[in-house]
Order: sequence, then C-alpha cells, then structure tokens
Amino acid sequence: MRKGSIVIIVLLALLLIGGCQACNIQKTLVSTEENVKGKWGEVQNQYQRRADLIPNLVNTVKGAANFEQKTLTDVINARAKATSIQVNPENLTPEKLQEFQNAQGELSQALGRLMVVTENYPELKANQNFLALQDQLEGTENRITVARKNFNEAVQEYNVQVRTFPNSIFAGMLGFEKKGMFEADAAAQKAPQVQF
Repeated sequence: MRKGSIVIIVLLALLLIGGCQACNIQKTLVSTEENVKGKWGEVQNQYQRRADLIPNLVNTVKGAANFEQKTLTDVINARAKATSIQVNPENLTPEKLQEFQNAQGELSQALGRLMVVTENYPELKANQNFLALQDQLEGTENRITVARKNFNEAVQEYNVQVRTFPNSIFAGMLGFEKKGMFEADAAAQKAPQVQF
C-alpha cells in the first residue's frame, strides 16, 4: 500500500505541476495575443486618420486648382477600397494582412501621384490649407510606419511564445496559432527616381 500511495502522490504532484505550467503558459499567450490586438488597433487607427484627412486634401486641391480629374478620382477610389477592407484582430492571417496592405499600398501610391501633380500648380503649393494637410499626411505616414513597426514587434513576441517549447505543445491544444506580420511592398525594393 505504501508503494501505491507514493506512486499516486507523485502522479498527482506531476499533474498539479503540469496544470500550473499550462495555466502560466495560457496566461502568457493570452497576454501577448492581447498586446498584438492592441497594436493592430493602433495600426487601424492611423490608417483611419489618413482616410479621414483625404477628403479634406481632395477638396482643398479641387478648390485651389483646375486639377487633373483622373488623379483625384484615383485617390478617392483608392481611399474607398482601403477603408472597405477590414481585418479582424482575431484572424490576423498573412493572407488577410496582405490583402489589407495591398489596398493601403494603392492608396499610398495614389496620394504620391497627387503630391507629384501638385508641383504643376504654384498657387496650390502656396495655399496654407494644402500645406497644413500635406504636413498632416506626412505626419500620419510616419505614425503608420511606427504603428506597423510596433505591431510587428508584438507579433514577433507572440509568435516566439507560440512556437517555443513547451509553449508550442500547449499553444496548439489551446487554439493559439502563429500570426502574420506586415511585410514590405514589392515596389519598395526599387529606389524612387527624382527628376527635376
């Protein structure tokens, strides 16, 4: 009986230790996953800020210059597409992030064309409203870059937690999966050409 009791006590102790370890791992994974969700919310916040500024920019440009209609239409359409794609923080798959990033990239390109075309309109470049909006857009692009960097760091921390032993064993059982990160746009590999 004594031997049987010792075996049972040892087994119960191992189960208790294993259960505590699983609880600690689950707590850590939930904490890092919530951090990822928070960082994703900030990325979306900065993209929304940009989307909110665009109508003001377009209206200022329209009012200050007899402008190239196609450029304005491209900006408006790109904004509509970018704001229509929503990524749920519960499902941050690489595919969903790529779709979101592609739409945001199209908007960035359209805004870039808008800024280049304005070079032909000196009265627009001197307009204080335009200059203020341009500064805000530049600031927003910087904020987007910082938010994406913070998001990628949070995803990296989470993915390390999910993929390291012994967390990897419990992560799969508890439904925690690897999350996708923002990646550089393929067009970013080419250096921009500056012509005067």
